Amino acid sequence: MSNYHIKNLEEYFNVYRKSINDPEGFWEEVAEEHFLWRRRWDNVLSWDFSKPEVKWFDGAQLNITENCIDRHLATKADQTAILFEPNNPEAEAEPISYQELHDRVNQMANVLKSKGIQKGDRVCIYLPMIPELAISVLACARIGAVHSVVFAGFSSSALAARINDSECKLVITSDGSYRGSKTIDLKGIVDEALETCKCVENVLVTNRIDSEITMKEGRDEWLQPLLDMASKECKAEIMNAEDPLFILYTSGSTGSPKGMVHTCGGYMVYTAYTFKNVFQYKEGDVYWCTADIGWITGHSYIVYGPLANGATTVMFEGVPSYPDFGRFWEIVEKHKVNQFYTAPTAIRALAKENLDFVDRYDLSSLKVLGTVGEPINEEAWHWYNDNVGKQSCPIVDTWWQTETGGVMISPIPFSTPTIPTFATLPIPGIQPALMDENGKEIKGNQVEGRLCVKFPWPSMARTIWGNHERYRETYFSAYENMYFTGDGARRDAVGYYRITGRVDDVIIVSGHNLGTAPIEDAINEHPAVAESAIVGFPHEIKGNALYGYVTLKETGADRDQENLKKEINQLITEHIGPIAKLDKIQFTVGLPKTRSGKIMRRILRKIAHNDFSNLGDTSTLLNPEVVDSIIESRL
Repeated sequence: MSNYHIKNLEEYFNVYRKSINDPEGFWEEVAEEHFLWRRRWDNVLSWDFSKPEVKWFDGAQLNITENCIDRHLATKADQTAILFEPNNPEAEAEPISYQELHDRVNQMANVLKSKGIQKGDRVCIYLPMIPELAISVLACARIGAVHSVVFAGFSSSALAARINDSECKLVITSDGSYRGSKTIDLKGIVDEALETCKCVENVLVTNRIDSEITMKEGRDEWLQPLLDMASKECKAEIMNAEDPLFILYTSGSTGSPKGMVHTCGGYMVYTAYTFKNVFQYKEGDVYWCTADIGWITGHSYIVYGPLANGATTVMFEGVPSYPDFGRFWEIVEKHKVNQFYTAPTAIRALAKENLDFVDRYDLSSLKVLGTVGEPINEEAWHWYNDNVGKQSCPIVDTWWQTETGGVMISPIPFSTPTIPTFATLPIPGIQPALMDENGKEIKGNQVEGRLCVKFPWPSMARTIWGNHERYRETYFSAYENMYFTGDGARRDAVGYYRITGRVDDVIIVSGHNLGTAPIEDAINEHPAVAESAIVGFPHEIKGNALYGYVTLKETGADRDQENLKKEINQLITEHIGPIAKLDKIQFTVGLPKTRSGKIMRRILRKIAHNDFSNLGDTSTLLNPEVVDSIIESRL
């Protein structure tokens, strides 16, 4: 029996039991049989969650790009590795074979080396979803540089914060990007960000939209001429399994974004294993994840997981609504896509449109459908199942996080019976636990609690860049010897898990984790604003949207409110990016606070949900009268 590819429910339970009874033996077998190592490990696992310190395959040496590219060349040199589908539907799709990927990654790696980038240096990548993005990621990994991809929808100040935090020496960007019918000036955003980044020595610019841009002499260079001169041979840097592979920033509920550090060996093993099982990928399939590589989903399930399995992975530059709402399905038909992985937000947006946008395309190639980013609601699940999967494709509702590196709880298609809105069962090797507020584990079924994991898995983040204490505090201090996910969950009668949402001040909007504190900080910079509080409220497309309660200074009370709202959203766009704009802004006389001055977000959340029952005893508040006035003037 192979541990690597589960084919039915009985096999899942056998493999799962083995993975829990002997985790080291289980992962050692997976690692040994399916990857290329330059040196074997001395020790499969050592861990201590109190520090927290976790090491997988310690002493092993490898290069992840040899596993994603070189080892496939003997049998798959001509097979398409990355199938690039551009924003413009009239433009030709670009298939990049494993051989071509090998050559282009090596050329990019040589360009980085020519700019003085060495093993351990950090490189910021701020690019649209074009082949150069995947190639830059792999080129960094090739030479042992640590890549930090920043989603190209982030503002200049969000970009600067990430560059400065990890002290990136070089930035790779493009003149601009296409987004549906619009273009975005990425180089202008980078220029603005770099005004406050002393650490950046070079900027490499790829030409995507042929726009006029400013190039700073001595710092900025066009990438293509450098690539044209670069050799297609570049020896892979030998890395230790525990060396950092990349940093990826995720929103914190408080303070600055957290740079999650993922390492080479364990991350490779786990993303490859989960890709194979969660999507049941078979030789010759065409797989498509619609995420952006700026998020963990793109790292793990567009780049590393698929390529480690020698798969063909589709990379899409555009948006689901351009040139019309049939774009996803047109691509599925055109490339005969077999596995399709997208966010509930996209599904809800498409479900609102005329069914003709789906029905005009042949979707018979589809075998597996997936969702990621947030729990999927029942209505969207049924729409997806009925209209896209034609009730014959299992839906894998995957739960995982930037911090976990790979899918943690998910059905295995054709093995796990699915129930709408349930992530179902843990992946082999994952030991979930539900905890109560007193730190006790809640055993048995039909229970609800806070979701923790009680044993390490290979792809877990090892630290927060430059701040290990914050890593301990955030994930390991709430429950002894447990990783705390920050999510609540319910376990049903058969042991299936359903994620109930965040239990802290992080709101998931369109699948993006947005911490409330940085948004509030941005709003509070407005000269007319005294203070603010952000909560989420249900939104039929985004899942959640942002509701802002804003108290004005006396000087702001006479201002035109519509203009103020625009200015507040403009500030948020500048500080964080348009993804964090508020859907509703309510100006209030004050915010409900405890006597110690803590804002009672629970009350604000209920008001935003139009739920005025059970607001609790507001008489103990510092200012109980504020609650009535907020309810009376609610939007």
